[in-house]
Amino acid sequence: MSAHRAGAWLALLVASAAGTALLEWIGLSAGLLLGPMLAAILFSARGARLSLPRPLFVGAQAVIGCLIAGTLDIGAFSRVATQWPLFVGVTAATLGASSLLGYLLSRWRVLPGSTAIWGSMPGAASAMVVMADAFGADARLVAFMTYTRVVCVAAVASILAATLGVHRGGDWLATMLAPAPLLPSLATLAVAGIGAFAGLRLRIPAGALLVPMAAGIALHALDILRMTLPEPVLAASYALVGWRIGLAFTRETLAVAGRALPRVLLATFALIGFSAALSLLLSKLTGIDPVSAYLAVSPGGLDSVAIIATSVPVDQPFVMAMQALRFLAVLALGPMLARAAATRFAGRIAA
Repeated sequence: MSAHRAGAWLALLVASAAGTALLEWIGLSAGLLLGPMLAAILFSARGARLSLPRPLFVGAQAVIGCLIAGTLDIGAFSRVATQWPLFVGVTAATLGASSLLGYLLSRWRVLPGSTAIWGSMPGAASAMVVMADAFGADARLVAFMTYTRVVCVAAVASILAATLGVHRGGDWLATMLAPAPLLPSLATLAVAGIGAFAGLRLRIPAGALLVPMAAGIALHALDILRMTLPEPVLAASYALVGWRIGLAFTRETLAVAGRALPRVLLATFALIGFSAALSLLLSKLTGIDPVSAYLAVSPGGLDSVAIIATSVPVDQPFVMAMQALRFLAVLALGPMLARAAATRFAGRIAA
């Protein structure tokens, strides 16, 4: 690594730490994610050509997978089983609204070809970018749409938590330095590493996240291991996820997408507004608190929602059960829906 590149990474690290400290000081949740994310966006917009090495992001995904597994238990799955019409209905409503917005953006030629359809799919950002590229869509613009939505959702959720006074608070630095049980931590990191390796070898979409998550859930359900992660490992993983999202906003991508940005933002906030209305209905039907309801239906990435959900006192099993169900639905149905829509309207919306 050249001295210039090393200096750029060091500057990004310092800016991320400063952003994190500022966000935590003013009371926004998930500062450990948003600080690095916003710093990376700023660096990319100013022309910094930094790219997160894939092994680091894979490792971060695996850790987040174990984090999600630690929030889910048998009670969460029993809840899904007993309230399956609610879970399926909310998942279908969110996926349907996302697909409709993608279709409208494509029909109005805001973005070329099937790009808008792929970019509107919620909850599986990296998987959608890879699948869109394989299908012939512009992966850069799909990443632009997807990560714009993730940034907006993360910011809105954090602001909502702060506004409603449910920020966890406390000395986050002292929490980070608190010791964690050694053997459970090592076992959890082993599950993350082995699961990520297996997910990549089996070529499962988002396998680095899903396989450790599935393994962690199984181990927890069998009362073999409770997922335990040291705070510094979590903080590093949050930062890596934030950098991955932020560094996707390259100067070239922003230049190509500049004219579409206002309408993409409008569509993004329309989807966020729909999710907010749906969360109010969900809160009234179930009695769950508004922040938990919003996080459960918000159209962000599963990893970023998991980070926010662990930063505020919400009903984590409910949030992650709803998000995991939609994530699996997107992986199963998203490509089929996008292919069908793209094939049907290819002649009318091609740029």
